Amino acid sequence: MANKNLDPVRAGGVVQFPNAKPRVRKKDLAVLDQTLLLETVLGNLSQGVSMFDADSLLVFCNQRYVDMYGLSAGLVKPGCALADILKHSVAVGSFAGNPDEYIESIRDAVAAGKTKDDTFELGNGRAFAVVTKPLEGGGWLTTHEDITKRLRADERIAHMARHDALTNLPNRMLLRERLEYELRRVGRGGSLAVLYLDLDHFKTVNDTLGHPIGDGLLKVVADRLRHCLRDADTVARLGGDEFAIIMTGVEQPTDAAALSRRIRESITKPYEIDGHQIVADISIGISIAPSDGTDPDHLLKNADMALYGAKADGRGLYRFFEPEMDARAKVRRDLEMDLRKALASNEFELFYQPLVNLQNNEITGFEALLRWNRPKSGMVSPADFIPIAEETGLIIPIGEWVLRTACRQSADWPDEMSIAVNLSPVQFKAKNLVDVVKSALEDVNMAPQRLQLEITESILMKNTFSTLQTLHKLRELGVKIAMDDFGTGYSSLSYLRSFPFDKIKIDRSFVNDLAKGVEPLAIVSAVATLANNLSMTSTAEGVETQEQLTTLQSVGCTEMQGYFFSRALPANEICALIEAKKIKGIESAA
Repeated sequence: MANKNLDPVRAGGVVQFPNAKPRVRKKDLAVLDQTLLLETVLGNLSQGVSMFDADSLLVFCNQRYVDMYGLSAGLVKPGCALADILKHSVAVGSFAGNPDEYIESIRDAVAAGKTKDDTFELGNGRAFAVVTKPLEGGGWLTTHEDITKRLRADERIAHMARHDALTNLPNRMLLRERLEYELRRVGRGGSLAVLYLDLDHFKTVNDTLGHPIGDGLLKVVADRLRHCLRDADTVARLGGDEFAIIMTGVEQPTDAAALSRRIRESITKPYEIDGHQIVADISIGISIAPSDGTDPDHLLKNADMALYGAKADGRGLYRFFEPEMDARAKVRRDLEMDLRKALASNEFELFYQPLVNLQNNEITGFEALLRWNRPKSGMVSPADFIPIAEETGLIIPIGEWVLRTACRQSADWPDEMSIAVNLSPVQFKAKNLVDVVKSALEDVNMAPQRLQLEITESILMKNTFSTLQTLHKLRELGVKIAMDDFGTGYSSLSYLRSFPFDKIKIDRSFVNDLAKGVEPLAIVSAVATLANNLSMTSTAEGVETQEQLTTLQSVGCTEMQGYFFSRALPANEICALIEAKKIKGIESAA
């Protein structure tokens, strides 16, 4: 008769013997422990696991497998056919593919003793990675991993690598890939255009309104560019305010010209960014394949040179690449290379143009003008090398040299003689500008009030607060501040309210037009009156005729400079000019 106390009872997956001491059967317990361990491991895996025999019948699976594919407990039992499981998965949308073909591919891999890797992307956005490994006897073990998050993360990373973070446009890398692809098609016949675009005066928006407003403007510009293109075309942001477009299927250059006009018409419409009204314009350079190049670098370079030509011609324009542009670019690069060596090689020289009081005809001071004696080509016009110096940042060390040299060479002039030095907008970015000015004065023991620093309106447009702060610090040193080219900007009068200038210089364009009508005379007269009322000196630039001189005297202008009195002279000729002290009359001196 059996002892009831020895009948086993399973409780919670653990074998127990109530009311009796268990008989220790180590072998059975070891097997039981391994089974429990396997069940625990399989039940806690983040992957689905399934095993099938050689007849494609289920041997076992874990709960994760059931959940991943949305299977029912009634279906998934040992002995269930894989074909039935897959058909159910297709019905619920958790498997993409043909069940019979998939099973056949598994059997082929198992028969060959090879591991099979599959990735299934489902219509609902999910993705599974399935790895099938052959087992002895013709069966197989499969692991199933939900890689949806990883796949989407990889896709985001891949997208970010080829797209601009701000505008979500293709970046330079993707632009190049697409250009290479389109050029292969051009090689089989056809043509395309590359447009290089740059917003005009975008830096002013950043400097005056702040980078967030500038970023907002770039986003809207990107949207407008998208709407100007066909689906087959590509627009990319290259960085900053530079964009590029690949225009495919170009039948003739006028197609690219028409697109350029359409783009400019769209871009020049007013913007409202965070309550700020902004007006923008765009310059465009165009190269055509295959005539202007058959590789991406060459086409982009030529389009960039055409863009440079558009900017040089006045901005807000489009220009096609011309071979002469390449030659001009090479000349410019050569000029830049020589400019980088010019300061160390002592190739710069200062000339001085007299400033003359229009009431007593006496010299009141001189303006320092920079000259570059380039060994290979002689004197280079400042109009040719100053823009390059500003673009490259070389203007900062060159400007310091000009300031120190002007102070040193004028230190022994009479105390009543002022020396005027122009400051570039780029120099105002240098945090040590005030210290440099102070040091230049102290090195030669010059009275600060003798130094006049001339700035243009563009300096005040850059960063109004920090610029005004710098100007006030310079004023505290005792130096005089003059606004150069007064009247050529649209905010000159407002800047007179923001800072008490000592002098305003009337641009030569107004002086040249004095004989052309009433309007130029009215402007010059108004500026002279304004300066007198504000206790400022008014200096007329570019005076070349007796008629201009007489007119300027009649409207109360304080001072003049120009060829009518004297051209700019080298430093070694200034002392002889000063010795005359008082000029008997400009007419006789001329």
